[in-house]
Amino acid sequence: MILQQIKTLVNQCDEEQCKDVLRYVRTRVDIHPLEKELNCSAEIILEAIGRAADITLRGIRGIITEVAFKHEIVDRLGSWRDMTPIGEFPYDFLLTDGERQINVQVKMQRKQRQIPLVRKGMWVVETQRTRGGSRNGELTRPYRFGEFDILAVSLQASTNSWDKFMYTVGKWLWPREGDESLIRVMQPVSMVPNDDWTDDLETVIDWHFKGRIKTISDFQ
Repeated sequence: MILQQIKTLVNQCDEEQCKDVLRYVRTRVDIHPLEKELNCSAEIILEAIGRAADITLRGIRGIITEVAFKHEIVDRLGSWRDMTPIGEFPYDFLLTDGERQINVQVKMQRKQRQIPLVRKGMWVVETQRTRGGSRNGELTRPYRFGEFDILAVSLQASTNSWDKFMYTVGKWLWPREGDESLIRVMQPVSMVPNDDWTDDLETVIDWHFKGRIKTISDFQ
Protein backbone atom coordinates (compact mmCIF):
# COMPACT_ATOMS: atom_id res chain seq x y z
CA MET A 1 0.00 0.00 0.00
CA ILE A 2 2.75 2.44 0.99
CA LEU A 3 4.81 1.43 -2.05
CA GLN A 4 1.91 2.16 -4.37
CA GLN A 5 1.43 5.56 -2.75
CA ILE A 6 5.13 6.32 -3.26
CA LYS A 7 4.90 5.32 -6.93
CA THR A 8 1.86 7.55 -7.38
CA LEU A 9 3.69 10.51 -5.86
CA VAL A 10 6.81 9.90 -7.95
CA ASN A 11 4.67 9.81 -11.11
CA GLN A 12 3.50 13.31 -10.22
CA CYS A 13 7.08 14.63 -9.96
CA ASP A 14 8.86 16.52 -12.71
CA GLU A 15 12.32 15.44 -13.94
CA GLU A 16 14.30 17.43 -11.37
CA GLN A 17 12.14 16.17 -8.51
CA CYS A 18 12.60 12.58 -9.73
CA LYS A 19 16.36 13.14 -9.69
CA ASP A 20 16.12 14.35 -6.09
CA VAL A 21 14.16 11.24 -5.17
CA LEU A 22 16.74 9.04 -6.90
CA ARG A 23 19.61 10.76 -5.10
CA TYR A 24 17.90 10.11 -1.78
CA VAL A 25 17.17 6.46 -2.58
CA ARG A 26 20.79 6.00 -3.68
CA THR A 27 21.93 6.90 -0.14
CA ARG A 28 20.05 3.80 1.02
CA VAL A 29 20.55 1.33 -1.81
CA ASP A 30 23.54 0.06 -3.83
CA ILE A 31 22.90 -0.73 -7.47
CA HIS A 32 25.58 -3.44 -7.72
CA PRO A 33 28.06 -5.24 -5.38
CA LEU A 34 30.88 -3.68 -7.41
CA GLU A 35 30.20 -0.41 -5.61
CA LYS A 36 31.29 -1.99 -2.33
CA GLU A 37 34.17 -3.85 -3.92
CA LEU A 38 35.59 -0.62 -5.38
CA ASN A 39 34.30 1.57 -2.54
CA CYS A 40 32.90 3.82 -5.25
CA SER A 41 29.38 4.78 -6.36
CA ALA A 42 27.86 3.57 -9.62
CA GLU A 43 27.60 7.19 -10.73
CA ILE A 44 31.37 7.70 -10.44
CA ILE A 45 32.06 4.36 -12.14
CA LEU A 46 29.85 5.37 -15.07
CA GLU A 47 31.47 8.79 -15.25
CA ALA A 48 34.88 7.12 -15.41
CA ILE A 49 33.69 4.86 -18.24
CA GLY A 50 32.33 7.90 -20.04
CA ARG A 51 35.79 9.48 -19.96
CA ALA A 52 37.56 6.34 -21.16
CA ALA A 53 39.48 6.14 -24.43
CA ASP A 54 37.87 4.39 -27.39
CA ILE A 55 39.97 1.24 -26.99
CA THR A 56 38.74 0.92 -23.40
CA LEU A 57 35.13 1.49 -24.46
CA ARG A 58 35.47 -1.26 -27.07
CA GLY A 59 36.50 -3.66 -24.32
CA ILE A 60 33.59 -2.55 -22.15
CA ARG A 61 31.15 -3.02 -25.03
CA GLY A 62 32.55 -6.51 -25.50
CA ILE A 63 31.81 -7.33 -21.87
CA ILE A 64 28.32 -5.84 -22.15
CA THR A 65 27.75 -8.03 -25.21
CA GLU A 66 28.59 -11.16 -23.23
CA VAL A 67 26.33 -10.19 -20.32
CA ALA A 68 23.52 -9.27 -22.72
CA PHE A 69 23.91 -12.63 -24.47
CA LYS A 70 23.50 -14.41 -21.13
CA HIS A 71 20.48 -12.41 -19.94
CA GLU A 72 18.69 -11.92 -23.25
CA ILE A 73 19.46 -15.22 -24.99
CA VAL A 74 20.89 -17.99 -22.77
CA ASP A 75 18.66 -17.43 -19.73
CA ARG A 76 15.58 -17.59 -21.97
CA LEU A 77 16.43 -20.91 -23.62
CA GLY A 78 13.94 -23.61 -22.82
CA SER A 79 16.08 -26.73 -23.02
CA TRP A 80 19.65 -25.46 -22.55
CA ARG A 81 21.30 -24.07 -19.42
CA ASP A 82 24.52 -22.24 -18.73
CA MET A 83 27.35 -24.24 -17.15
CA THR A 84 30.27 -21.98 -18.10
CA PRO A 85 33.26 -22.64 -15.82
CA ILE A 86 35.38 -19.90 -14.31
CA GLY A 87 38.65 -19.30 -16.12
CA GLU A 88 40.19 -18.46 -19.49
CA PHE A 89 38.80 -20.47 -22.40
CA PRO A 90 38.56 -19.99 -26.19
CA TYR A 91 34.77 -19.80 -25.78
CA ASP A 92 32.56 -17.49 -23.71
CA PHE A 93 29.71 -19.85 -22.83
CA LEU A 94 29.37 -23.59 -22.26
CA LEU A 95 25.78 -24.84 -22.50
CA THR A 96 24.17 -28.21 -21.78
CA ASP A 97 20.76 -29.77 -22.30
CA GLY A 98 21.54 -32.50 -19.78
CA GLU A 99 22.95 -34.89 -22.36
CA ARG A 100 24.94 -32.78 -24.79
CA GLN A 101 27.29 -29.83 -24.44
CA ILE A 102 28.02 -26.99 -26.80
CA ASN A 103 30.19 -23.90 -26.47
CA VAL A 104 29.70 -20.43 -27.92
CA GLN A 105 32.12 -17.62 -28.75
CA VAL A 106 30.49 -14.17 -28.67
CA LYS A 107 31.84 -11.33 -30.81
CA MET A 108 30.70 -7.84 -31.75
CA GLN A 109 29.90 -6.67 -35.24
CA ARG A 110 32.90 -4.75 -36.57
CA LYS A 111 32.70 -0.96 -36.82
CA GLN A 112 34.88 1.49 -38.69
CA ARG A 113 34.89 5.16 -37.75
CA GLN A 114 31.97 4.40 -35.40
CA ILE A 115 29.88 3.06 -38.31
CA PRO A 116 29.00 -0.64 -38.87
CA LEU A 117 31.47 -1.99 -41.41
CA VAL A 118 29.94 -3.31 -44.64
CA ARG A 119 31.81 -5.23 -47.31
CA LYS A 120 29.99 -6.10 -50.50
CA GLY A 121 26.59 -6.17 -48.86
CA MET A 122 27.61 -8.09 -45.74
CA TRP A 123 28.40 -7.19 -42.15
CA VAL A 124 31.87 -8.02 -40.83
CA VAL A 125 33.04 -9.71 -37.63
CA GLU A 126 36.62 -9.95 -36.39
CA THR A 127 37.37 -13.44 -35.08
CA GLN A 128 40.54 -13.30 -33.04
CA ARG A 129 41.45 -12.77 -29.41
CA THR A 130 41.82 -9.24 -28.11
CA ARG A 131 45.31 -9.90 -26.81
CA GLY A 132 48.15 -11.45 -28.73
CA GLY A 133 51.08 -13.58 -27.65
CA SER A 134 52.78 -16.88 -28.34
CA ARG A 135 53.03 -20.31 -26.77
CA ASN A 136 55.65 -22.87 -27.80
CA GLY A 137 56.46 -20.69 -30.78
CA GLU A 138 52.83 -20.47 -31.97
CA LEU A 139 50.71 -17.31 -32.06
CA THR A 140 47.90 -17.41 -29.49
CA ARG A 141 45.74 -14.57 -30.83
CA PRO A 142 44.17 -16.54 -33.71
CA TYR A 143 41.39 -19.01 -32.96
CA ARG A 144 41.82 -22.56 -34.15
CA PHE A 145 39.06 -24.63 -35.66
CA GLY A 146 37.52 -26.74 -32.91
CA GLU A 147 38.10 -24.20 -30.13
CA PHE A 148 34.44 -23.12 -30.23
CA ASP A 149 31.33 -24.71 -31.72
CA ILE A 150 29.18 -21.67 -32.48
CA LEU A 151 29.96 -18.06 -33.31
CA ALA A 152 27.43 -15.52 -32.03
CA VAL A 153 27.75 -12.02 -33.51
CA SER A 154 26.10 -9.12 -31.72
CA LEU A 155 24.32 -6.74 -34.11
CA GLN A 156 24.11 -3.92 -31.57
CA ALA A 157 26.23 -1.70 -33.80
CA SER A 158 23.61 -1.77 -36.58
CA THR A 159 20.39 -2.35 -34.58
CA ASN A 160 21.17 -0.43 -31.36
CA SER A 161 19.75 -3.47 -29.55
CA TRP A 162 21.73 -5.76 -27.25
CA ASP A 163 19.46 -8.77 -27.87
CA LYS A 164 20.03 -9.08 -31.62
CA PHE A 165 22.55 -11.72 -32.73
CA MET A 166 23.42 -13.70 -35.83
CA TYR A 167 24.81 -17.23 -35.46
CA THR A 168 26.79 -19.68 -37.53
CA VAL A 169 28.63 -22.95 -36.96
CA GLY A 170 32.28 -22.48 -36.00
CA LYS A 171 33.64 -25.07 -38.42
CA TRP A 172 31.84 -23.32 -41.31
CA LEU A 173 34.04 -20.21 -41.03
CA TRP A 174 36.80 -19.35 -43.50
CA PRO A 175 40.34 -20.57 -42.73
CA ARG A 176 43.43 -18.42 -42.93
CA GLU A 177 45.49 -18.55 -46.08
CA GLY A 178 48.63 -20.57 -45.43
CA ASP A 179 47.26 -22.36 -42.35
CA GLU A 180 43.85 -23.96 -42.61
CA SER A 181 43.89 -24.93 -38.94
CA LEU A 182 43.42 -21.23 -38.06
CA ILE A 183 40.22 -19.23 -38.45
CA ARG A 184 40.51 -16.21 -40.72
CA VAL A 185 40.31 -12.87 -38.91
CA MET A 186 37.62 -11.08 -40.94
CA GLN A 187 34.49 -13.12 -41.56
CA PRO A 188 31.37 -12.12 -43.53
CA VAL A 189 28.04 -11.97 -41.69
CA SER A 190 24.78 -12.11 -43.59
CA MET A 191 22.40 -9.22 -42.93
CA VAL A 192 19.44 -11.61 -42.99
CA PRO A 193 18.96 -15.25 -41.97
CA ASN A 194 19.90 -17.75 -44.67
CA ASP A 195 21.50 -21.20 -45.01
CA ASP A 196 24.75 -19.91 -43.44
CA TRP A 197 23.48 -17.60 -40.70
CA THR A 198 20.46 -17.64 -38.40
CA ASP A 199 19.10 -15.27 -35.79
CA ASP A 200 17.97 -18.17 -33.59
CA LEU A 201 20.41 -19.90 -31.23
CA GLU A 202 18.56 -23.21 -31.08
CA THR A 203 18.54 -23.38 -34.89
CA VAL A 204 22.33 -23.04 -35.08
CA ILE A 205 22.72 -25.63 -32.31
CA ASP A 206 20.71 -28.01 -34.48
CA TRP A 207 22.96 -27.18 -37.46
CA HIS A 208 26.04 -27.97 -35.39
CA PHE A 209 24.85 -31.39 -34.27
CA LYS A 210 23.72 -32.37 -37.75
CA GLY A 211 27.41 -32.23 -38.67
CA ARG A 212 27.05 -30.78 -42.15
CA ILE A 213 30.39 -29.90 -43.77
CA LYS A 214 30.40 -26.57 -45.62
CA THR A 215 31.87 -23.07 -45.67
CA ILE A 216 29.79 -19.91 -45.38
CA SER A 217 29.50 -17.61 -48.40
CA ASP A 218 32.41 -15.20 -48.61
CA PHE A 219 32.41 -11.52 -49.52
CA GLN A 220 31.33 -11.50 -53.17
